[in-house]
This record gives sequence, structure tokens and C-alpha cells, in this order.
Amino acid sequence: MSRRRKTIKKPELHDPRYESTLVAKMISKVMVSGKKSLAERIVYAAIDKANEGSDAVDPLEVVNRAIENAKPRVEVKSRRVGGATYQVPIEVATDRQEAMAMRWIVTAARGRKGVPMHTALANEIKDASSNQGGVIRKKDETHKMAQANRAFSHFRW
Repeated sequence: MSRRRKTIKKPELHDPRYESTLVAKMISKVMVSGKKSLAERIVYAAIDKANEGSDAVDPLEVVNRAIENAKPRVEVKSRRVGGATYQVPIEVATDRQEAMAMRWIVTAARGRKGVPMHTALANEIKDASSNQGGVIRKKDETHKMAQANRAFSHFRW
């Protein structure tokens, strides 16, 4: 029997401009110290900048493609068995895939020093949508780690 509490799912919110839950989650990831209006301005400017030079009709197409490309399929979790700790590869749930991809994109954008946040975020979104950049490298690293430890997959719980 699990000792953990049941998680309460909050209703998914939509952002005011695009009516998208994905953009609303991105705004929440970018937000620091509760400054939501600033985070909205940053995300909307990044989406506009990422769409410049793109022939896509839907402005969210580049963002959706970027998050889809950045989603990890498998990850490793530490599992303690008989005094030894093993890195056990497990498949990632879809909501966690999305959360990890967004977190990686925002973290990589914050890592670009000397560039305004909206520009850095736009560049990360463009890179991820074209399957390159730090976010894709991180996803590949995660997959390689899971591939290397697949011998311990029988410890899955």
C-alpha cells in the first residue's frame, strides 16, 4: 500500500492570447517571484520572434514542434536493491515528458548570458524545433543513460 497522498489534479488553465494550455504552462515555467505579467510578455515576445521567417500559419506550430522534439521517452531513476544503487531505466509519462521538455527549454534559455530572455527563449525554441541545441543534447544524453543501464531494467517496480 502506498504511503504517499493522492495528487490532486488542478484544472488546466489557458493563456489569454492563444487559448493554449501549453503556452500557459510555459508562462508558469518562465515566471519568477510571481511576476506573471512579465513572464507573459517574455513568452509572447519569444513566440513572435520564433515565428519570424517561418511560413507556418499557426503561431504555436513552432512551439509545439520544439516541445515534441525535446520530450524524453525514457529516463533513469535510482533504485536501491540490497545495499547497491542501480540506475533503472523507466518510460516517462506524457505529462512528465511535457514538463521536462519545457523545463529544459527554459533552463537552457536562462543559461544564455548576455541575451534578453525573450530572445534566448526564442532561440531555444527555434533550435529545439529544428532538432538541435542544448535541449536536444540533454534529451539524447538522457536516452543514452537509459540505454547504457538497460541491463538493470528488471529492477523496475
